[in-house]
Amino acid sequence: MSSKNKLRKKFYLLRKKRYFEIDEKFFFPLIKFLKIKLKKKAFKIALYYPSNFELNVLKVLENPYISNKNTLLPAIEENNNMNFFPWKKNEVLFINKYGIPEPIKSRAKVPEVVLVPILVFDKFKFRIGYGKGFYDRYLTKLIKRYKKILTVGVAFSFQRYHKLPVSKNDVRLDFILTDKGLIE
Repeated sequence: MSSKNKLRKKFYLLRKKRYFEIDEKFFFPLIKFLKIKLKKKAFKIALYYPSNFELNVLKVLENPYISNKNTLLPAIEENNNMNFFPWKKNEVLFINKYGIPEPIKSRAKVPEVVLVPILVFDKFKFRIGYGKGFYDRYLTKLIKRYKKILTVGVAFSFQRYHKLPVSKNDVRLDFILTDKGLIE
């Protein structure tokens, strides 16, 4: 078993064991940062629909600053590519082949901010996900084309590991948001 797979298994079980519910206050450091960094009123923010004990980023929609933004959710498309599509809280979602809810696939949108799910992260802001590479492929393509995309990993602080094994396909995130604040 590869070292990444061992870390996936270890941190999935740790997250399952230590998962706790959060509220909108968890996102205050991120919102404060976005208000300073993105001075414009309208921007598109990409969320993910939480599953497998992932941190519930949908709680950010309880904050008025985010709730009136253009929110997007990912959907898996042909050839295991991922794109983001418009979605509003409480709109109908469809279950994909991995059992994860997705929005209706209309016209894909390019987000300015992407909240990224994490199984484990390190101090260099690298992450390990579930191993399918959806986010790494998407972010690599996106960042090459649009330089000013903010990537924010979202995790509990106990999901931190000292140094992850990194491959050429792994994308370094701009920030990590945890229950202890924003890691820049």
